[in-house]
Amino acid sequence: MWNDYAKRGKYRETPIPKGLASSVRTLSYERDPDEPIVDVEPNSIYRWVKRAGERRYAGTSDEGWTYLDVHDLRRTWGGHLLWDCGILPAVVMSFGGWEDWETFRNHYLGRMSPIAAEREREKISFVSGNVESDPGADPVFEPTVQSRSLY
Repeated sequence: MWNDYAKRGKYRETPIPKGLASSVRTLSYERDPDEPIVDVEPNSIYRWVKRAGERRYAGTSDEGWTYLDVHDLRRTWGGHLLWDCGILPAVVMSFGGWEDWETFRNHYLGRMSPIAAEREREKISFVSGNVESDPGADPVFEPTVQSRSLY
């Protein structure tokens, strides 16, 4: 169960690495199941992440680290599942508690380039040839074959 500060009361069952699962089991050994593993105020977690960003900034001089917050952790985790693990967007949405498809699509999937659309088309065995696409259109949802009138 993961109850984040912004979405209180939402139950989420998410996959975690085996090493982390082992640590959680060790830390929760002989504890009441309702007792939190990390018992701190949500603001403490925000401060921990902010300090980690400040340390990264000090070590890299990359100003982007000064903007790090807990929401970035969730976005990075979601992006990792999508792009590195190849998990379907609907499954990532379910794991992460995202409910609005359009917002998820805009922030996590972004615009697909014509090159990426063509690469994906090549994975479909019954689609042949190079289909041109409008760079301003959304290739994920546009048809790859024009329909013809029978009359």
